[in-house]
Amino acid sequence: MLFNSIEFAIFLPIVFLLYWFVFQKNLKLQNFFLLVVSYVFYGWWDWRFLSLIAFSSFVDYFVGVGLKKQENSQKRKLLLIVSIVVNLGFLGFFKYYNFFVDNFVEAFTLFGKQLNITTLNIVLPVGISFYTFQTMSYSIDVYRKKLEPTTNIVAFLSFVTFFPQLVAGPIERATNLLPQFYKKRTFDYANAVNGMRQILWGLVKKIVIADNAAKVVADVFSNYENLNGSMLVIGAVFFAFQIYGDFSGYSDIAIGTSRLFGFSLMKNFAFPYFSRDIAEFWRRWHISLSTWFRDYLYIPLGGSKGGTMMKVRNTFAIFIVSGFWHGANWTFMIWGALNAIYFLPLLLAKKNRTNIDVVAKGKYLPSVKEFFQIALTFFLTIIAWVFFRAANISEALHYLQQMFSASLFSMPNYLPTKTILYILLFVLIEWLGRDREYALEYLNMPRFVRWGVYYLLIFAILWFGGEQQEFIYFQF
Repeated sequence: MLFNSIEFAIFLPIVFLLYWFVFQKNLKLQNFFLLVVSYVFYGWWDWRFLSLIAFSSFVDYFVGVGLKKQENSQKRKLLLIVSIVVNLGFLGFFKYYNFFVDNFVEAFTLFGKQLNITTLNIVLPVGISFYTFQTMSYSIDVYRKKLEPTTNIVAFLSFVTFFPQLVAGPIERATNLLPQFYKKRTFDYANAVNGMRQILWGLVKKIVIADNAAKVVADVFSNYENLNGSMLVIGAVFFAFQIYGDFSGYSDIAIGTSRLFGFSLMKNFAFPYFSRDIAEFWRRWHISLSTWFRDYLYIPLGGSKGGTMMKVRNTFAIFIVSGFWHGANWTFMIWGALNAIYFLPLLLAKKNRTNIDVVAKGKYLPSVKEFFQIALTFFLTIIAWVFFRAANISEALHYLQQMFSASLFSMPNYLPTKTILYILLFVLIEWLGRDREYALEYLNMPRFVRWGVYYLLIFAILWFGGEQQEFIYFQF
């Protein structure tokens, strides 16, 4: 079920009314209701994969129960291995089986050996990369004794399948989200209003920015060989805003929807395109995934405490694995490796935590230095996004070659003027709200002006929205 669909527009208010007016007095029933509607939400896409998410959830629940009872270190480690093998096994089969088969066959072909191994027609379950990481982190935290394992199976299953963030995050930690299923929740009007406002802004990002940019991006990337360099720049920049509007828009809708039900999810984006270096960008982009890899991969590998070679190894490991998490294509690994190359000089020079605070805090405009830092970081990010968007490495390299040809200085083949104006206005609003949780968090205006803004945004969604597109991160 898409957030930007008629079905969800009907589903959400029905669930909201039943949740608060029918099940409010009984926490267990309220949790069970959330579990049922979450399964309905996920099954709306393809009910056959409900068994997969249920099996994965039960495995991690019983691993947690086993870890609670078991003190023997070897047996505890075996239980953790079961959780990791099951979760990564499902993820590996559905997401990477054909990739590994194709590359295995191709490797033998280079040596003149033909292998008759066929790929499978595998349907990738929506959100599998998200919920497997969420359940796996629960098992790891219980194993590390950072979290008391739950014996409340309904609460645990609801934590895994909580519908606002089920299919595209944020990837919640059990330490944050699971305890919220234990506590009685009361309706908070101010929090609900804040949630509705965040949902509205998320829909603007998705429908007005991402969906309009998507059409131009598709046209440019499918026809890049016949377009000049300046047009390819527009295509690459538009993709940067497409993926940001699409993914951060989803996160805003997920977080805002959670507020309606009395839940608090972690922040997943913090205005990343205003970053002054790549390290800051990665502290602000897909925060739930970045911190997941930091805590469960980077730090266990030694982090940045070892020698130079260890720092280099760990940096490339976390970025390349992050790229591979996004999809079974070498382009994603190149994208990850490029970001590692960008990040490494900052780490080695110990400048990766130089820009911690909000850029130009308390000012309307950045300094000249900050402006050029933001521009350079955005430029480097765009180069990496070309690999992320391209169908293969060859296409990405040809795209960049054509983009930096002499035609870069010619007029674009055509100008998508309206979408450019939408993006410029969007950037302005984001800039003015860059010190908040999301751009429209606070509207310190008279009530009639505030409601005027709401109606204006709703009008923009209905009138200026692009053709409906599925969320990009559903494929991951």
